[in-house]
Amino acid sequence: MTPHDVSQHAQRILDEISTAVVGMHSSTPIALAAILAKGHVLFEDVPGLGKTLLARTLATTLGLDFTRLQCTPDLLPSDITGAALFNPATREFETRKGPIFTGLFLADEINRTAPKTQSALLEAMAEQQVSIDGTTYALPAPFHVVATSNPVEFEGTYSLPEAQLDRFMVRLRVGYLSPHDEATMVTRRLDRHQETAQVTPVITAEQLIAMQETLERVHIDADIVDYCVNITHATRSHQSAEVGASPRGTQALALLGRAYAVIQGRDFVIPEDIKTIAPSVLAHRITLTPTAWATGVTQEDIVNSVLASVPTPSTTSSELPEPSESTTQPADSAGN
Repeated sequence: MTPHDVSQHAQRILDEISTAVVGMHSSTPIALAAILAKGHVLFEDVPGLGKTLLARTLATTLGLDFTRLQCTPDLLPSDITGAALFNPATREFETRKGPIFTGLFLADEINRTAPKTQSALLEAMAEQQVSIDGTTYALPAPFHVVATSNPVEFEGTYSLPEAQLDRFMVRLRVGYLSPHDEATMVTRRLDRHQETAQVTPVITAEQLIAMQETLERVHIDADIVDYCVNITHATRSHQSAEVGASPRGTQALALLGRAYAVIQGRDFVIPEDIKTIAPSVLAHRITLTPTAWATGVTQEDIVNSVLASVPTPSTTSSELPEPSESTTQPADSAGN
């Protein structure tokens, strides 16, 4: 499979998603890029904006086994990973695997469950395995976590631990639909005469793995790598940041940048790719100072301030790699 093949598959996936999901023109390509980059995705916004619909549709179009878990305050870690249960018939303990043994695991409203239970996902997200009663079990490949959460100010929610936030490659805010898109959503629902939109798989799990492996061959220049490093370092010294983005954030910028570039029809990364994805990759990895929080400064404000101050590497035509014959045009409207 070539980067051109990946780009074509990605366009087909985005087109299929757009038949069920209205709007989300900027967040959908980034969410898909995160999956292609072997990452995990967190959707954070107020209820009712279609976060769960997008996650479910993404799993279907990618041909992945899909499990949805509704997070509640009384949820236990074993409800996610599974447990060793005693079988009276055999008088032996048997392992009953939890819902996390799937291709795409949707933790719906993840911040409505206690931090102890949220942390049950840490090993799975970092190492694609879980430990049950002292025994380690590998998770299926590919394996991805997509979680939704409501703003922590909402009643009945908990803050996600920083260690877990850092393991999400991106945090995406969906936002409200425009009046035109909202009217389109309602019209589509009325026209199909049923609640659920029918979406068909575009690729298989095996093809997704092949696409992920192909991204390893996408070119990223040393200047772009330095640009990623400079951005994350600048977040650590920003006056409004108590804790800046981690080195994992730097790596995520580079890996996601490759995937986003291919979705845009290129087999090389340019600074504009990094600028587009940086708020989604870095904002949730930054801890605000008390003063910044009290004055209404957001994590996205810090990232945007850094992007404005860090020098952008030159990308003249003589410095860019020659595009392959199969390079396609950018897909800015892929989510329409």
